Amino acid sequence: MFIISHYPVAVVGCFLAMLCWGSWANTQKLATQSVPTTIFYRDYTYGILILSLLVALTLGSLGTEGRSFLTDFKQADTGSFIYALLGGLVFNVANMLIVIGIELAGLSVAMPVGIGLALILGVIVNYISSPIGNINLLSGGVFAIFLSIVFSALAYRAKTADEGSVSTQGLTISLVGGFMMSFFFFFVARAMASDFSNPAPGLLTPYTALVLFAVGVVASTPLFLPILRRYASKPADGEIDYGDVSRRNHQIGMLGGMIWCLGMASSLMASGQAGYAISYGLGQGATIVAVLWGVFIWKEFRGAPAMSGRYLTLMGVCYLLGLTLIIYAR
Repeated sequence: MFIISHYPVAVVGCFLAMLCWGSWANTQKLATQSVPTTIFYRDYTYGILILSLLVALTLGSLGTEGRSFLTDFKQADTGSFIYALLGGLVFNVANMLIVIGIELAGLSVAMPVGIGLALILGVIVNYISSPIGNINLLSGGVFAIFLSIVFSALAYRAKTADEGSVSTQGLTISLVGGFMMSFFFFFVARAMASDFSNPAPGLLTPYTALVLFAVGVVASTPLFLPILRRYASKPADGEIDYGDVSRRNHQIGMLGGMIWCLGMASSLMASGQAGYAISYGLGQGATIVAVLWGVFIWKEFRGAPAMSGRYLTLMGVCYLLGLTLIIYAR
């Protein structure tokens, strides 16, 4: 299987994860203009599963290092299966809440608040699991990310206050989603071997863990769709069935899942050299990518007061500072 064996390459993988995780939500913005969010989300999960299988049957099955996907799948023990599947379930609930936050508060607000919190807690949780990196630099990076979340919330408050009302539901749901999001990577990491070249018996390679994670996402979606339907549905959505949606819109949803899954695959592969805390933390720099999409492409802060712009600038500076400190923590 393909293995990343150098830290600089691992950093590139982390930045690819950051780009993918910060960009997939554009497909939500596109599709949900005419498609119910629940239908988009089903297609999104199918996209995650499809790409995980493609990656496992190609990169995960070629070469002489490590174990090939099918061989690894057959030798895995029950505990590894459960951890990987549980990671998919936890991610699914958390991601649905982030999706609701995007619907209610916008891409440039829900992502910084939800994913920023996930980054802070996730770095802590994953560092405890695999203590790789300078703790002081990691702590400084996490604190800078915390400040960026505060500035994002202030930017949103200034915008909504200028419009005459301040709604906190989108922020609250995003925070709950971010809290849950901080734990999914930990469960997937527990299922994986620490040495990808010579993986321990019973544990999984990143490619097999990714497939089982994706199965957990798809299998748990029907259980949690009522949450999405409750908070993100529009009145007319009940009149649209899955078969009524055009092929193009189904493809947009699946593309969103594939983009996210490519980021997840890159992050898992980079974790072998970077460590789980740094790999996860850098990947969650997706927030700054999402903000750029939301502000400059979707114009979510058009007409907002100047104070919102200042807060967004401070948010971006703090986020970039935090990411820089996390990179140098290795």
